Amino acid sequence: MKNNKLVATMITLIALFSLSFQAQAGETKSGAKIGVLTCITQPNTGISLIIHSTTDVKCSFSATGGGGVENYVGETGVGLGIDMRFDRETHLVYTVLAVEKVGSYKLAGKYVGGGASVTVGAGVGAQVLIGGNDKSISLQPVIEGSTGLGISAGITYLFLQPDKGSAAD
Repeated sequence: MKNNKLVATMITLIALFSLSFQAQAGETKSGAKIGVLTCITQPNTGISLIIHSTTDVKCSFSATGGGGVENYVGETGVGLGIDMRFDRETHLVYTVLAVEKVGSYKLAGKYVGGGASVTVGAGVGAQVLIGGNDKSISLQPVIEGSTGLGISAGITYLFLQPDKGSAAD
């Protein structure tokens, strides 16, 4: 019974974070879907201090309508909140919205927003992030999936920089 209440609470938090930050994204600048960003956390790179966490990620951006793949490396985590997760691996998929067409690694930069997740074996979550170097890019969650155990909620971030050494470029 406690687990059901915990899951219901986390789903409610995820929905509230998503709605509040989607509203904030709509107030800043409207944009069109320009592609999909897929990120995977890297094993054994995470640090969790309960109220702050960080882990390394590898990401790839695929533009709508072709144009190749841009690879990024970086980190993601909870800047301030609660993070009591013990994940093996997390997959994050975002729809990328922007006012203008991006390319040449224009997704590089820092993104900040809100997020929440719950994991018991297999888990789900969502992060809504706004940022980039000119603060004109919005990352809307499509799916976040993980394996492990725990909960997290708070102000989340994603920092991206070009991975120009990868083979897919």
